Amino acid sequence: MTAPTVPSPRRGAGRPGSPDLLRSVFRQHAAGVAVITAQDGGRPVGFTATSLNSVSADPPLLSFTIGTGASSWPAVRDSEYLGVHILGEHQSALAGLFARSGADRFGPDTGWVEGPHGVPVLDGVLAWLVCRVVGRVPAGAHRVIIAEALVGDPTGEGRPLLYHQGRFNALRD
Repeated sequence: MTAPTVPSPRRGAGRPGSPDLLRSVFRQHAAGVAVITAQDGGRPVGFTATSLNSVSADPPLLSFTIGTGASSWPAVRDSEYLGVHILGEHQSALAGLFARSGADRFGPDTGWVEGPHGVPVLDGVLAWLVCRVVGRVPAGAHRVIIAEALVGDPTGEGRPLLYHQGRFNALRD
């Protein structure tokens, strides 16, 4: 058996073990786009996440990451329940709004209702869940949040929004 050939590194890939290397590789990885929501002292908060993962079907667990310097971190740190929203390709502006620092994310242009356990549930998404946080795992300057899906709705219409090469994109036919 022949050993696999290791490709030579391309220019600009970053030095081994560097944050630039990881970023440059993950720019090649297309990810779904979600918005995570919570309540913070009676006011809704949220952020865009591309790190959403299914962890287990039984029990129904998912995970995502959040930086501990993010404006939404205190609410995520302190909340027992969170909302997870899968965005459609028609929602790139909403994804951008929830990704922008200092933005009025729940202003008059954002449709939402108070859902189960007081969690903000966004209008017009492909699917949503309300989850109970079961773990917060330290990972560098971030936390991996593990949550159990309790209730939701998978019946939104449309196609998923993707994040690739630093931009929000739609699927191509």
